[in-house]
Amino acid sequence: MEHIQHQLPWSTAGTERRLSLFRYGSGPRKAYIQAALHADELPGMRVAIELKQRLAELEQQGRLQGVIELVPVANPIGLGQMFQATHQGRFDLASGQNFNRDFPALAELIAPQLEGQLGDDAQANVRIIRRLMRAAIGALPPAKSELDGLRRLLLQHACDADVVLDLHCDFESIMLLYALPQNWPQLKSLATRLRAGAVLLAEDSGGNSFDEACAVTWLRLAERHPEANIPLACLAATIELRGMADTDRDQAQQSADDILGFLADQGLISGDWAPAPLACCAATPFAGAQYAYAPHPGVVSFLQPLGAQVEVGDPLFEVIDPLSDQHSVVHATTSGILYARERLRYAQPGLWLAKVAGTQPIRQGRLLTD
Repeated sequence: MEHIQHQLPWSTAGTERRLSLFRYGSGPRKAYIQAALHADELPGMRVAIELKQRLAELEQQGRLQGVIELVPVANPIGLGQMFQATHQGRFDLASGQNFNRDFPALAELIAPQLEGQLGDDAQANVRIIRRLMRAAIGALPPAKSELDGLRRLLLQHACDADVVLDLHCDFESIMLLYALPQNWPQLKSLATRLRAGAVLLAEDSGGNSFDEACAVTWLRLAERHPEANIPLACLAATIELRGMADTDRDQAQQSADDILGFLADQGLISGDWAPAPLACCAATPFAGAQYAYAPHPGVVSFLQPLGAQVEVGDPLFEVIDPLSDQHSVVHATTSGILYARERLRYAQPGLWLAKVAGTQPIRQGRLLTD
C-alpha cells in the first residue's frame, strides 16, 4: 500500500490542508473510489474505512489484479466547515459553490489535440486519450482557490481509471445509483450486489458532477471522432449509500463487501466471490424524477415511507402552518419509488422535500439541484 498526500493550494497563512490517497495493488487496469465529496455525507467515509482494511488484506494475499486507489476523505475543505456545531459539507463557504459541480470538461480540453492521432485500435486510442487527459489537467493555469485545486487533484487521479465509484448519500434515502445509460448494462451487478432500490440514468444531468466528468468525456470524444474506435473506457457511478445517519458498522461492512464483489466482477480482484444476485431494480431516467416541494411554510409530516411504490395522486406529505393553520397535502405527480426525503421537517422556499423515481421523463434541462 502506498499513501500519497497532496497539499491543497491557497491555505490560510499558518495552516494547510492535505488530500490523502491510498493506492493498492499493481497492473494495467485501475479502479478509483472516493468518499464524502460532500463532506457531511459520512456513510461513504464509513464504508471507506472498511475498504481500507479489506484492500490491505487482499493486497497482502496477492489477490489484487490491478491498481485500486481509495480516497476516504475526498473533501478536507468541507470536513472542517462547522457552523454552530452543524457540519456544512455540501457547499464551499468561501465561494458558495457545490463541491460536486463544475469539474473540468476534459473532452473540451483535449479534443483539438486528437486530430489525426486516433485509429481503429481501441486500446491504443484509450492510452492516447488518457495520456492527454493527464497532461491537460497538469497544464491548467495555477489553481485560483483551494476548491479549484481539490477538483483538479481528484480528477487527475480518476481520469485514467477503468472504474470510478463516487460514494455519497442523500438526506434520508434508500440505496440507489446515478449513472450513464450507456454504462447501465455493466453496472447491473453493482446495483444487485448493493440491493439498490433505484437507479437513475442520464447522459448529462447538468453541473458536470464528478462521475459525469469522468465518464461523459469518452462519450463526447466518440461523438466528435466517429471515424475512430473510442470505447466508453470509464465505468463511473455515484452510489448513494442510503441517508446521512446510516453509518452503522454492519451496513458499512456489507456495502464494502458488495463494492469489492463488483470489482471482482470487473476482473480487478481474484478468488472466489459469491455471484451477483439476479434480481435487479428497474433503471429509470433521471428526467423522470419528481422533486416535490411545499406550497407554503409549515411543519412537515411525511405520509409515505422510504421505498414506497406510489401512484400518481398518492399523498407524499402534508404541511401545516402553525400560526395560520393553512394545511396542504402534496401528491405524487408520477408513479414510481419514493427514494429520498428531506431530513428537515419545516418547509422552506425552494427546498425539495421528497423525490420519486418515475419511468416517464417529466423534467428537462439541468436535472441536478444544488
